[in-house]
Amino acid sequence: MQITKKFVQRAVDPSIYQQAAGLGLTELQSLIVAGRITHPTDDLKHVVSPSLLCLKHPEILKDCLKASERIAEAIIDKKTIGIVTDYDVDGICSHALTVEAFDHFCVPRSHIQSFIGHRLEDGYGLSVNVAYRILASEVVPDIVITADCGISDQHRIEILGKRGIDVIVTDHHAVPPEGIPVSSYAVVNPCRKDCPYPDKSISGCMVTWLVMCQVRNVLIEKGWLPENNQKLGFLLDYVALSTIADAVALSSPANRAVVLHGLHEINYSEKPAWKALAQLCGLKSNGVCQFSVEDLGFQIGPRINAQGRVDHGLVAVEFFLSKNLEDAFQLLAILDTNNQKRQSIEKEMVEKAEIQARKMYTTEKNSLVISDASFHAGIQGIVASRLLDTFGIPTVILSPMPDSNLLAGSARTTPSIHIRNVLQEVADRFPGIICEFGGHRGAAGVKIESDNLDTFDKAFESVISEKIKNEEIGPIVLTDGELPKISLNMKILEEIRAIEPYGNKFEQPVFEGVFRVKEMRILGKEPIHLSLTLEKENEQYKAIWFRALKKPDYDVPFNIEDTIRCVYKLKLNVFMGKSDLQLIVVHAQGS
Repeated sequence: MQITKKFVQRAVDPSIYQQAAGLGLTELQSLIVAGRITHPTDDLKHVVSPSLLCLKHPEILKDCLKASERIAEAIIDKKTIGIVTDYDVDGICSHALTVEAFDHFCVPRSHIQSFIGHRLEDGYGLSVNVAYRILASEVVPDIVITADCGISDQHRIEILGKRGIDVIVTDHHAVPPEGIPVSSYAVVNPCRKDCPYPDKSISGCMVTWLVMCQVRNVLIEKGWLPENNQKLGFLLDYVALSTIADAVALSSPANRAVVLHGLHEINYSEKPAWKALAQLCGLKSNGVCQFSVEDLGFQIGPRINAQGRVDHGLVAVEFFLSKNLEDAFQLLAILDTNNQKRQSIEKEMVEKAEIQARKMYTTEKNSLVISDASFHAGIQGIVASRLLDTFGIPTVILSPMPDSNLLAGSARTTPSIHIRNVLQEVADRFPGIICEFGGHRGAAGVKIESDNLDTFDKAFESVISEKIKNEEIGPIVLTDGELPKISLNMKILEEIRAIEPYGNKFEQPVFEGVFRVKEMRILGKEPIHLSLTLEKENEQYKAIWFRALKKPDYDVPFNIEDTIRCVYKLKLNVFMGKSDLQLIVVHAQGS
């Protein structure tokens, strides 16, 4: 079955357009902003010109001062402190940031214990296995700090609490219906209903950074640190990476500010980890790293995520904390090997999942629930995202959990549907179907009994169908419309880059247009990419379409001299000292 994607031009809010133009933005820049910011806001000037000055004080976070005072007390009393995080980029960055902050606070590494669960053996966050591993430590920590996890871990927090451990939860995931974990000493989470912090869409690592900033303030007040102790802006490299990799909203001025500042920290960093990554990825020039937001999202994030998907995430933390280049390169080699392993598993899983999906997909179906005994639990989210891109409907990918009757999986969704809320409604309306779930608006995890697979499929489809109502769904590609030939030049690229960063909720501009194919060749170690020369109104443009073919032996979907309609991004291409404009094709089909 050929599934055709529909090109849909973004709606532009006229009032936002006028507001953006009033700030001095060009017509194109104003259109880009007005296609991404959906409500009038007094913060628009901070959206287009992000500054750390727009960040709110950490004290505004509910329980932040309480948590910080307890952490400072443990530091001053020279107690052992445990750190528990998830194994994804956000959790890894939170972990490395906390360790580096403690270094900055003069805490010996011997007073810090690191705990990260294994995805397959322990599960997410502060699991039962992790809790008992903490209790079995040679020196049981006095306090435990969770980062990017903990909000749904009341039972495990209670276990630790009964042994006299104060658990401080720092998290950014949605609070479960039963509320915050009551056994914790403090819960710092902007998603708490009673938390006045205005920005609810920040990464778990940013929550951790704000807490550590407040810990620094308390330590200065108590005389542990001098008044002139350096602020923690140097740790925003981790916050930037987590913000991009965890796909929190870049329509937020705060998130935009920390990404820009953090990217600067990365590019001028002396940390061996960043230098090693720059060398591996060819992102260094004249001694300075050249990372972009895209590099964080598509080159760095996947390498860090892959470690926790196929092996133990602690290796990624050790990589970031490397003291020299030799250690960094040795650990990066492990990360890169596991990333290649992840890519191989992903390819096989996507092929199997697509076969199932094509059998069950109809124009009347509004969701996909797919399970296979061979699926790797660590790759489910990626596969769900791939199917979402192909079919354009909310997707859940499940696989059996070892030594149990449970299926665990990952869910991904379209922009208009809050996937965690959907799972909450399934759990409320169909009691007993879901054993456990959690997550965000766009991504969630779920566990069900294997016997309930068909029932869950029907319940999920029912709730999704109600949420969609009359909304048109399916595989669509959002665009910023067509550019006239006269606009396809370096000047327009400069305009686009002037209002970076781009990411979730402030996506990189993509344009559509009709071109004639003049040249074409297949590229890549795995020959699935296309190099193209495209012609429009007698002007020719170099273009590349990554992953144009599903498999190396697939036919190219068009021929030379065919007219195609394609969606593309603009990029600066530098080769042999010469710079020119390149089109990065996102999707193309016959005109």
